[in-house]
Amino acid sequence: MENQLDLTHEQYKINQPDSQTHNSTSPVLEARGIRKSFRERKQEVHVLDDLSIKVQPGQFVSIIGPSGSGKSTLFHIIGGLTAPDAGSIWMDGREVTGQKGLIAYMPQQPALFPWRTVEDNVLLPRELAGMSGEQAREETQLWIDRAGLTGFEKAYPHTLSGGMQQRAAFLRAMMSPHEVMCLDEPFSALDALTRSDMQRWLLDIWEEHRRSVLMITHHIEEALLLSDVVYVMSSRPASILQKIEVPFPRPRLEHITADPSFLTLKHDISEMLREELKKR
Repeated sequence: MENQLDLTHEQYKINQPDSQTHNSTSPVLEARGIRKSFRERKQEVHVLDDLSIKVQPGQFVSIIGPSGSGKSTLFHIIGGLTAPDAGSIWMDGREVTGQKGLIAYMPQQPALFPWRTVEDNVLLPRELAGMSGEQAREETQLWIDRAGLTGFEKAYPHTLSGGMQQRAAFLRAMMSPHEVMCLDEPFSALDALTRSDMQRWLLDIWEEHRRSVLMITHHIEEALLLSDVVYVMSSRPASILQKIEVPFPRPRLEHITADPSFLTLKHDISEMLREELKKR
């Protein structure tokens, strides 16, 4: 395959991009052969080209690609907000292309409702699902305590730091009844120190509950630290260059980022993306 790295590291495995063959265990989320173009200034812009990915139950999967490669467009298609020109979205073995309300979604910005307190923001998914107020608040308090937000239940979003707002937004996504969580560069607006703290916190929360996660990120180290699988996207029109199974054991400790095998894999992905940028 063109652009495939000639790697011999036994510490990790690089696979061919997912084909459209399927085993007996259905992925919790699957995009099959997605194609998408847009009209822009009387020209057609081909954004996604025969792109396929899978998220297995309880798996943390990340997508890395050059800026403008169509990662957010893919999320809009998965969420039913944008229709693909070709291809389909499947969840638990059934086609759901174009259907909305089937995933929990956390955008780049916290998007908390400013007129609702932290508690009221976090419990919103349970409220919309019809859970009784008392039961929802009891469950919300447990999550707030787990997130280190105790004492801020009645605070409004504008009074919180960026990291605290992101924690509240993540808790709201966790309170969703949907199994699949889609995270769209959730830490991109945070400073480096806060971002590192949030990565550690997210890793602890995820390893305890093992929700199925699909995350977009530009941050290679973040993807390797958090993920079981990393998909590397090409430049537009985007397809999957590589599917990389991350080899590092769980629970994954932060010091793994200094391990030589981690640094080698990080470098290889960086070189792959650098080659893609040269094509523009």
